[in-house]
Amino acid sequence: MMGKTPLNSHLKNIYTLVIFSVCICTGLIWPLPAMLQSACAVETSGALNAPESDRFALWLEELRHEALSKGISSSTLDAALSRIEEPTERIIELDRNQPEQKLLLTTYLEQRLTPERIKRGKAMLEEHADLLEKIKEQFGVPPRFIVALWGLETNYGAYTGGFYVPQALATLAYDERRSTYFRKELLQALEIIDAGHIKAEQMQGSWAGAMGQCQFMPSSFRNHAVDGDGDGVIDIWNSIPDVLTSAANYLHKSGWETGYTWGRKVQVREKVDQSLVGLDTRMSLQKWEDHGMKRANGAPLPAVDIEASLILPDGATGESWLVYHNFRVILKWNRSNAFGITVGTLADKLRL
Repeated sequence: MMGKTPLNSHLKNIYTLVIFSVCICTGLIWPLPAMLQSACAVETSGALNAPESDRFALWLEELRHEALSKGISSSTLDAALSRIEEPTERIIELDRNQPEQKLLLTTYLEQRLTPERIKRGKAMLEEHADLLEKIKEQFGVPPRFIVALWGLETNYGAYTGGFYVPQALATLAYDERRSTYFRKELLQALEIIDAGHIKAEQMQGSWAGAMGQCQFMPSSFRNHAVDGDGDGVIDIWNSIPDVLTSAANYLHKSGWETGYTWGRKVQVREKVDQSLVGLDTRMSLQKWEDHGMKRANGAPLPAVDIEASLILPDGATGESWLVYHNFRVILKWNRSNAFGITVGTLADKLRL
């Protein structure tokens, strides 16, 4: 089932009005409740039996009215919604099979931390050094983390997604699983078009509606995107200053702590108390060392006054990681431990 079936309210109103008029004129008031119930049954049956394309068309028309009530112009809606076709089955398939949810962390890291991605990341750090240093001074986020996010999201802008964003969001908003969330994202995407940041036909992105070289959802765009080059338009598709400044602003607003890293892989000398595993537990590095934690190379943990949490992404037999506050900040970008560890690990490799 692609989504909840909308009722044809116009049919209900007309049918009910006809019945009511007949009853009043003929004095037949007593059967009115039963006849109204019959009207609703006819309407529901008709809607349920309507072709999927008709039901989606009614849903899209309802969305249009909501967008108009929010002040989005008719011309924007004509341009954006006219390109939306029936829900895309491929998008639903991708939504049900996200790699962060299916792969072991070790496999996920191997697939993404390729020598080429690391090499290119170092080249991007050098090429945009002046811009990144300026961004660091403004937002307090080290360049290597900004570049790591850029590299993992779109391979430094090489691939930003081939889906028409309003189509992707409409598909996911019509689907039952997270319809409320994606409906809000679709309306915000329409507001971005209406504000003139991008033309409707150019709004390309991922199957989930993430856009541009930093893969912002529309809500993230509205809350965090920045006009980094000062041209009056926020273009996270083509303007590298806009892309990198927006990424830094996102981390900054999410609570990035300047002067600290994100976490590290650790060795465990003895069996870990499972009640201590997870982001809900925070202890000092000294206490973790008391519980048998060492650096991955066997050296003592840093003598730094910072709290950390122990996570085991692949379970008790997998690798162990101590993560800090900035790891939680990265998770606000993408709520996946695998993603967060991969961003941090790539950032570390870019520093070497």
